Amino acid sequence: MHAHLRAARRPTGVAALALLPALLAACADDPAPAPAPSTSTDPAPAAADAARDELAALAAAAQDRSFTARYTLADGGGSDRSIVVTSAVDGTWRVDIPGGALGGTADVSLATTADGLYQCGLPSAGRPEPASCVRLGDPSDAVPHLLDPRVQHPFTDWLTVLTDRRAPLAVSPARPPQGASGSCYAVDTTSASLNAPLDVGIYCYAPDGTPTAVRTTGGTLVLAGPAGPGPATVQLAGPVTDGEPLGVAAPEPSPESSAQSSAQAPSGTATP
Repeated sequence: MHAHLRAARRPTGVAALALLPALLAACADDPAPAPAPSTSTDPAPAAADAARDELAALAAAAQDRSFTARYTLADGGGSDRSIVVTSAVDGTWRVDIPGGALGGTADVSLATTADGLYQCGLPSAGRPEPASCVRLGDPSDAVPHLLDPRVQHPFTDWLTVLTDRRAPLAVSPARPPQGASGSCYAVDTTSASLNAPLDVGIYCYAPDGTPTAVRTTGGTLVLAGPAGPGPATVQLAGPVTDGEPLGVAAPEPSPESSAQSSAQAPSGTATP
């Protein structure tokens, strides 16, 4: 349209005024130029980025925090259990777990020292003998699956996952579980892998990095009182021996006990 206007003789006077409405109408009919398509992907929501940053900072503070604290574990299996967590100044740690082995009948303690990763059996109904410990590996090793009660992870290796911005996680603010306090975040995994880096759930922290609550499919841990100072280093619950570690599952009955139970069972036939 504009090229045509430049080529035509410019009208003057009354003729120009007469043509003005038509020109304005023609210009109004011209479509506006379409915006150029964006070549960049949309950024992640600012709230999600902020939640991920906040959780990473609190988890980093938890890694540097030395404390001793008692937690209540409600796992839906009956009465609540009292878990004691010790995080020492030198980075060693210990978690005492009632009912953490032999199908819930034996108490255990998991710990790392400068010498290694240990499981200690504690005196309990399923294991009445004195406390003793078995070395499971080096300090950086993971607890083997069949020996793993999973209660210690929120205080140990899962903190490393929460501070890693490359980990496949989705983080959003969440409400604290009942009885808990602190800043809480819902954590989900964005990976389709069967080996998720941590259990999805809700993770809560005090401003100084003290974990105040964790809720996963395995149960809910809630801080039971103010955390105290941590020791310079953790101490094992007992001497190290060459014994066998205690598995999480209940032990299979021995052939002798099965035969004895069968012999003592009533036959169902009345004795005259």
